[in-house]
Amino acid sequence: RARNFLRDLVLEAARLHPDRFAAMGRLDNVPPPTRDMIAKWREQPGMLGLRCSLTRRQATATLDGLDWLWEEAEKAGVPIMILAPHPMMHLVDRIASRYPALNLVMSHLGLTTGTRDEEAFRDLDKLLALAKRPNVAVKASALPAYTSDSYPYRALHPYLRRVYDAFGPRRMFWGTDLARLPCSYRQAVTMFTEEIPWLTAKDKEWIMGRGLCEWLGWELARA
Repeated sequence: RARNFLRDLVLEAARLHPDRFAAMGRLDNVPPPTRDMIAKWREQPGMLGLRCSLTRRQATATLDGLDWLWEEAEKAGVPIMILAPHPMMHLVDRIASRYPALNLVMSHLGLTTGTRDEEAFRDLDKLLALAKRPNVAVKASALPAYTSDSYPYRALHPYLRRVYDAFGPRRMFWGTDLARLPCSYRQAVTMFTEEIPWLTAKDKEWIMGRGLCEWLGWELARA
């Protein structure tokens, strides 16, 4: 019931402020989407795509058993955000290979909740291997939750550099997951816009919004 309330809240915000908010519908909502729903998914006001969160235990069965969904989403132009742990990246690679016109976004760089520092990023190479698929992008979100460092979180910079070098600024998207961050919203922004010296102004334009909007097909009026 609480999840349905949040869904309705997000969709109402997107309806009232379409230049500020949009939604990625959850795959684990009840009832789950059907083939017919996927075909018309983006006709819902404010709805841009789908998202799913998978634990390690769920990932193999779920990612490997949804061929119909990936196929329908590819045909309908519905992008999908996936949160899956690094050991399961080979399953995502298989999906990206089979459905090359399906835009995928790996949430939180595939990091596992409750881990930090070297433990959190130990298998980052498995995520970086997906960069060879041009239909895979990554969301660099919730990162302060994965380090014991304090703002401006310079301990994250080497990992971010590896992600940047692999995916480039057009497939690396900023995000927050604000409710569980140990910092303010402003700091979550400025840790990218002011504290990473090797990002150019053009890089930041793509990372901080333009890249995600283009990837998801979110057409916003430009000033």
